[in-house]
Amino acid sequence: MRKLKNNELGRISVDEFKATEKTPIIVVLDNVRSLNNIGSVFRTSDAFLIEKIYLCGISATPPNKDIHKTALGATESVDWEYVEDTLALVQQLKKAHIKVLAIEQAENSTKLDAFLPSANQKYAIVMGNEVKGVQQEVVNASDVCIEIPQLGTKHSLNISVTTGVVLWDLFQKLQ
Repeated sequence: MRKLKNNELGRISVDEFKATEKTPIIVVLDNVRSLNNIGSVFRTSDAFLIEKIYLCGISATPPNKDIHKTALGATESVDWEYVEDTLALVQQLKKAHIKVLAIEQAENSTKLDAFLPSANQKYAIVMGNEVKGVQQEVVNASDVCIEIPQLGTKHSLNISVTTGVVLWDLFQKLQ
């Protein structure tokens, strides 16, 4: 088995990315403080052809050298927008018939492995602050709360890891 070289990976250009049909998923970052986490979410969103990222509250926005360090140019390919109020955005998304999924540990949450997305539905996943998680009012306003089953002692994953797990799971279920 031989590792592939970069020129063998079939990478598309930013223009080709923008013209490609996207996965019907939007990522909402609710007060994410780490610039490296934000950059990582951009890079993961590029990998799975995510439609858009909303950066809310204290979440920093590109251009920023620390975001760029982990995004590796994905801030140029993935559409993004800053919105100050996450709750107002969630309400706007719901009015547009986008199903909002808060990714959080909560009472009566749905385990990620048991969640089955509908083929003709657009989704927005809300990822929360590294310490406080998704704001309670945003959890309350969401259509569903999704939780990644965890069995260890920490019951906590980094937001960039959580985003990768959730996006991969939804991406492959929607294929």
